[in-house]
Amino acid sequence: MVRLCAMNQSASASSIILPNQSRRAEFQPAVGRACFFSSSSVGFAAESFISLDVSTDMEKIEDQFANLHIARRSSELKEPTYLLGIDTSKTVQAEKGGLVAVLGSNGSIRIYDKETLNLLREFSGSPGLLNGVRFANSCDNVYSASTDGTVKCWDARLASEKPAQLFKGYPSNIFISFDVNCKDHIICAGAEKVDDDALLVFWDARFTSLDVSTRDPLGAYSETHSDDITQVRFHPSNPNMVVSGSTDGLVNVFDLSADNEDDALVATCNSVSSVSCIGWCGRDYKQIYCMTHDEGFCWWDLNHLDTDEPITCLNIQDVREMTDVKGHVDYLIGGLYHEKMDRLFVIGGTNTGKIHLLSCTAAGLTHVTSLHGGHAATVRSFCWNASEDSLLTGGEDAQLLLWKPGAMEKTFTKKDSLKIASSVQQRVRVHSSDSYKKRKQQ
Repeated sequence: MVRLCAMNQSASASSIILPNQSRRAEFQPAVGRACFFSSSSVGFAAESFISLDVSTDMEKIEDQFANLHIARRSSELKEPTYLLGIDTSKTVQAEKGGLVAVLGSNGSIRIYDKETLNLLREFSGSPGLLNGVRFANSCDNVYSASTDGTVKCWDARLASEKPAQLFKGYPSNIFISFDVNCKDHIICAGAEKVDDDALLVFWDARFTSLDVSTRDPLGAYSETHSDDITQVRFHPSNPNMVVSGSTDGLVNVFDLSADNEDDALVATCNSVSSVSCIGWCGRDYKQIYCMTHDEGFCWWDLNHLDTDEPITCLNIQDVREMTDVKGHVDYLIGGLYHEKMDRLFVIGGTNTGKIHLLSCTAAGLTHVTSLHGGHAATVRSFCWNASEDSLLTGGEDAQLLLWKPGAMEKTFTKKDSLKIASSVQQRVRVHSSDSYKKRKQQ
């Protein structure tokens, strides 16, 4: 049974209950988790405090990444674009015929063969531009939010100009972020601020025998963000939990099984700057990391919500100024949680196209290893495949690269930066060197 408070065209809604959600998630303090010791609040942990197992694991992950080499490059296209987002198909059949979906700065999605990187088809968001790209978990449907106030869904294996599903928002919605929950039941999209509202809008994404191609919203949350909602991420295994980030600097955690927006708000964390990237990490994914548009990094532990322990594990205002990574990083790309190691890594890069792997502990970020010789310009996106130990990367040189252990590239076609500024980049201020506070004062 779905219970909700839906919005009309002139009023806000702050209450929604979604399907199959009878219990509210609870975060309990972790038991038996590793402790990190540091010689300073930011510096690297003293070597004497690092256990042998941790040291061995770090050597393994360093070797694993250092052994990555370029196996494939995508072919040059007539209309080159920045590659802003990458996702891969997650179905069982994907092992033999996997697909890669890439969001371009021209506001379209291109579908590639996962192994050959041959272009298969392209989907357009017209009349709007597309923001974000995400495969469903149970099929090869690919989703993207749109500036025309919709979330569009295509069948990635069919060459069709029209989306298979269209999820319509409320009047004046411009969606710049979204996600689909782990059961493919619920879609949540974050909108730009209009008047006093910055909405999180929800839809029922389940297909039925009486399915229609266009869906209206279930409802929305409107009270918890005061500016553009740049990021939305559902929990990897709990379909009720979702986290959102905004240019207001807030990162909000919601439990959608609650009766209303106020009760659904589990935690509010403040990054003090415009949020560019958020994700779940930690054992049972009870931690959250956040990156900001001025290259800040925050890490919070939700296990401590009901204890006297601080939930902040790490807070770095500008990663570029840290002693242990200075000279290695010009910008942050995203986070990578390694489940087997129970360790969070941060992916950063340089303006010349180098990619750096940074280890994240309570002591700070430390450089682990780097990938060279791939991109010639800023890297905007990546997608790590843990089962294959492979990596996909995309950047401002319009190149989609597949990195594999011990691979050898047959041809070398390294490209320069396109040196363009996409509308998406201008709107969300990706990799800005100016602080959020300075921009708000202008």
